[in-house]
Amino acid sequence: MRRHELSDAEWELVQPLLPRPVLGRPRLDDRTVLNGIVWKFRTGVAWRDVPERYGSWASLHTRFRRWAADGTFERMLQAAQAHADAAGDIDWLVSVDSSVVRAHQHAAGAPKRGPRNPALGRSRGGLTSKIHLACDGLGRPLAFVLTGGNTNDCTQFTAVMNAIRVPRIGPGRPRMRPDHVIGDKGYSSKAIRTWLRRRDIAHTIPERADQVANRLRRGSAGGRPPTFDRDLYKRRNVVERTFNRLKQWRGLATRYDKTAESYQAAVALASLLMWA
Repeated sequence: MRRHELSDAEWELVQPLLPRPVLGRPRLDDRTVLNGIVWKFRTGVAWRDVPERYGSWASLHTRFRRWAADGTFERMLQAAQAHADAAGDIDWLVSVDSSVVRAHQHAAGAPKRGPRNPALGRSRGGLTSKIHLACDGLGRPLAFVLTGGNTNDCTQFTAVMNAIRVPRIGPGRPRMRPDHVIGDKGYSSKAIRTWLRRRDIAHTIPERADQVANRLRRGSAGGRPPTFDRDLYKRRNVVERTFNRLKQWRGLATRYDKTAESYQAAVALASLLMWA
């Protein structure tokens, strides 16, 4: 096994989740192709610079784009989560946060045909994207949403939570509700707390200083402060470590993909291998 390639254990998890080839002429081996795709995003090189031992770069790119377009990587991620849930291996203490990713100049200029969302935002630092992510208590991604880097965290909280759908192996609806949610002050809003209470989801989110001051200024009319467990909040750093692991992939730490579809597929692939 070469550096940045799938181990036997990772391939054993991934192989049955890949789509079966249709009838036709023989194509490049799936493991070779997937190793080339992983190598490309782990190193952050251009498609044309992927070593020839993985086959034609055009074949790798075509296979990746096909799998990205039909949602193969997202289905594989959900299948890996389903196996972990069936084994009781998911810690449903969920942490939510976001991380900004600098977009390379090659990420700009995607064709503007149809209702496309490039998930790019412009700020003082230039073009950026943002990954809004929810992970389990062991730091493995459960769901994520991709937006422009200038998008406020709290506006995507419900989208991230609604994206958590861990299928059951056998009958039953997917699990969508965590036992407890931890978020930083960016998610401290009345709307988010109300949304969580209506779904009977316990949460640990600290109040912002302006919210505390406003509540104290109103006196008894300001109501009671929300429950906050300092010891439990210390476990929020698990989502920071999740982002650190994702950004070990140089092709994710900097976005080179023109389309949000391709970048989202790459994040799903990296998340899948974290479950392995």
